[in-house]
Amino acid sequence: MTTETENTELSPMDIHQIMEHLPHRYPFLLIDKVIDYKVGDYLHGVKNITINEPCFTGHFPNRPVMPGVLILEALAQATGVLGFKTMERIPDSKSIYYFVGIDKARFRQPVEPGDVVHLHVKLLKRKRDMWKFSAEALVDGKVVCAAELMCANKELP
Repeated sequence: MTTETENTELSPMDIHQIMEHLPHRYPFLLIDKVIDYKVGDYLHGVKNITINEPCFTGHFPNRPVMPGVLILEALAQATGVLGFKTMERIPDSKSIYYFVGIDKARFRQPVEPGDVVHLHVKLLKRKRDMWKFSAEALVDGKVVCAAELMCANKELP
């Protein structure tokens, strides 16, 4: 899935801007920067994988591999940033953005310390508060994980 446009103007976001758009914090903030995004269309983010990730103490101590569910969570967080940018909102205490579904998930190779994971998400459709995205995680230009993700923005009582 190629999401970047042909123009040379990128729309990057640093970690401070990402933290304005996601409620997650260490150790569960899984997106380090956004290279580019287009409101209502796509987002290209990055997660740098280090040996210091908390998951590596137990998964697996002799051969550290990033759990697939965390790769999917990183992709879901990328959809959250895109969703909030598209809604022109930031998270608040009155609503929450839930990860509600995964379809067609495939893992093609392990992600290990030292890898730079490029997170590509593309909005496929939106119906009221439900969102559907295609998502790919790449390392060195190779797809390591692909899925369709569904998310929902829900108002809290």
